[in-house]
Amino acid sequence: MSSQLAKKSSAWSARFSEPVSAIVQRYTASVTFDKRLALYDIAASVAHAQMLAAQDILSQEDWIAIQKGMSQIKEEIEAGEFEWKIELEDVHLNIEARLTTLIGIAGKRLHTGRSRNDQVATDIRLWLRDTIDECIFALTRLQTSLLDLATLHANLIMPGFTHLQVAQPVTFGHHLLAYVEMFGRDTSRLQDVRKRVNQLPLGAAALAGTSFPIDRQQVAQSLGFEGICANSLDAVSDRDFAIEFTAAAALVMTHISRLSEELVLWMSPSLGFIDIADRFCTGSSIMPQKKNPDVPELARGKTGRVNGHLMALLTLMKSQPLAYNKDNQEDKEPLFDTADTVLDTLRIFAEMVPGITPKPEKMRLAALKGFATATDLADWLVKRGMPFRDAHEAVANAVKTASALNIDLAELSLQQLQELIPEIDDTVFEVLTLEGSVAARQHPGGTSTEQVRQQIASWRQRLSKNG
Repeated sequence: MSSQLAKKSSAWSARFSEPVSAIVQRYTASVTFDKRLALYDIAASVAHAQMLAAQDILSQEDWIAIQKGMSQIKEEIEAGEFEWKIELEDVHLNIEARLTTLIGIAGKRLHTGRSRNDQVATDIRLWLRDTIDECIFALTRLQTSLLDLATLHANLIMPGFTHLQVAQPVTFGHHLLAYVEMFGRDTSRLQDVRKRVNQLPLGAAALAGTSFPIDRQQVAQSLGFEGICANSLDAVSDRDFAIEFTAAAALVMTHISRLSEELVLWMSPSLGFIDIADRFCTGSSIMPQKKNPDVPELARGKTGRVNGHLMALLTLMKSQPLAYNKDNQEDKEPLFDTADTVLDTLRIFAEMVPGITPKPEKMRLAALKGFATATDLADWLVKRGMPFRDAHEAVANAVKTASALNIDLAELSLQQLQELIPEIDDTVFEVLTLEGSVAARQHPGGTSTEQVRQQIASWRQRLSKNG
């Protein structure tokens, strides 16, 4: 590239006496990944130009020409006909150069009163605002899929675990509702992040604002921002919103990973609690009998990917002085990949959950193996006046006896139970069954079928507000 051509292709090259080397061009260019901001860049530029015209900083003729030129550029981009040039560095200069080609000198006036520093911060916030809305919609779809499955199996008994040991019986519907709660918190976090994302940086210019009489409130209103960034230095250098989103996304993926781990365990032949539809599984290249839960496994792995992006963004910002630094170009790839990963994962899980088929007999057999109603027996004794610690000790001895006989507590005879715990009478067998144990948890948040159905109805009402 000649020196003259280099000067024509850059917004700043008049200061320099030689062109940027090819390797530096490749190293510093961001257009290969930030071009996904193109339509947001156009929207922000149109709003900026409209404000300049309203403030008599830009003529009406220039404003009309910019509108027309940007409309054509948008059509070219959407049709895949726009030519992206690496020598123009980024999405902003590519669009500005094309605009100037189309409408002449009016295109050069568009950048009045702004900098790429506040321009890119605005574009990212616009993109991220839409991305958060997509994530919330995807979370709602996944929650709805989980609620549908929970509705079908509100009274299906399975073992609840602590330390991966059988603890107490719960219903499959109740277990699924735990994830609905987690994803509900994720939605709440994203809604909170969105409020801080939705503040306008444009008008901060490079770092100190501009000497032109701009109207930032007009631009904010035009673009749907709730307010403006109050300090120009902070406006161009802040990436808290990107870190916050990635942190919230990491929690989404953590919850997905926990669900994935359970799906993998439940599908293993050793438990055999569920089957997952074939379309979400793969086979083995060597073992013809295999049916592998690849989607949950891969989602579990992708969680580490998003966690890594969070660490990358935190590290990116930790030593930056005010205001903008070129380091911030490195915010986009981890942010974009985080959004892509989370959205793809949520969407595929929303499709996969309806393809989960539980195996009731396997679940019941597992619940019967672990003395899951031992706490119910202790509670029964407490209700008859025995101190809980004494009841705990007495039931532990009963479990030891049943374990030695290789039977469940409910299979001990009344005589055997009374030899161990004289206070017992024949009404105890009502609480020693799995059904009795589940039905006894009749309080908000409990695992009884009635409570599960109430929780499902409550969640459906809440989700209807998310659209």
